[in-house]
Amino acid sequence: MVPNVLSIAGFDPAGGAGVLADIKTFAALRCHGLAVVTALTAQNTQGVTGIHVVPSEFVAAQIDALFADSDIAAVKIGMLAAPAIVKTVAKRLAEHRPRPVVLDPVLAASSGDPLASGDVARAVVDLLAPLVTLVTPNLAEAACLAEAPVPTTTVGMHKLAEQLHRRGFRSVLVTGGDMRGATADDILFDGTSHRTFSSPRIATRNTHGTGCTLSAAIAAHLAHGSDMIEAIEAAKAYVSDALAAADELDVGRGPGPLHHFHRFW
Repeated sequence: MVPNVLSIAGFDPAGGAGVLADIKTFAALRCHGLAVVTALTAQNTQGVTGIHVVPSEFVAAQIDALFADSDIAAVKIGMLAAPAIVKTVAKRLAEHRPRPVVLDPVLAASSGDPLASGDVARAVVDLLAPLVTLVTPNLAEAACLAEAPVPTTTVGMHKLAEQLHRRGFRSVLVTGGDMRGATADDILFDGTSHRTFSSPRIATRNTHGTGCTLSAAIAAHLAHGSDMIEAIEAAKAYVSDALAAADELDVGRGPGPLHHFHRFW
């Protein structure tokens, strides 16, 4: 049976991030993708020029409609845009109780443009942390959620993961793609021990949506029954291959998307 995986995220019309990246990732990893749109963005590979936040009541209606009709094997959460959206998503997850739930706490686009208004980070910690199975922040997102400096070493990443666990997240994967070095190292902390996932750094400018794709790939592998370690290892390998093939695409004048269908085209 093909598992259904739900993305709750924003819409990137350039197809590099958000629900479009998630749906492509689910499809490439043999899952059927469902999507709840939390915000519409006007953006391309060079930046974000506008955001329209979907009313929270309509976000709730989308979530309820899908859970009323489909068996959902995993949920991935991305851009939530505003504290009201965070509150709504948390309430609906508490009602429907899906497992597993992977949270990519999107606070800014790859270009640096903000994708959240108000104190979204605080709402995520207070309301969503108890409900998610895994949170996958990059360095800046992890620092924002923990109210700490951005780490510059792997030791700092370890400490940041521990801080987020103490703030209520069950398992934390701090991603190190923004750190310099020959490898891209991600640090997992589950409250007991740390584990490092390492992959060669890929020389490409086309990295838009890397965090969205990684978290979506983890959710897809969890939906297939993989344990957390297996899911992260497989997702990281998929992202590395998608980055290695990204230059085969020609999307925009800025950092373009990963090649989600590199295995098929």
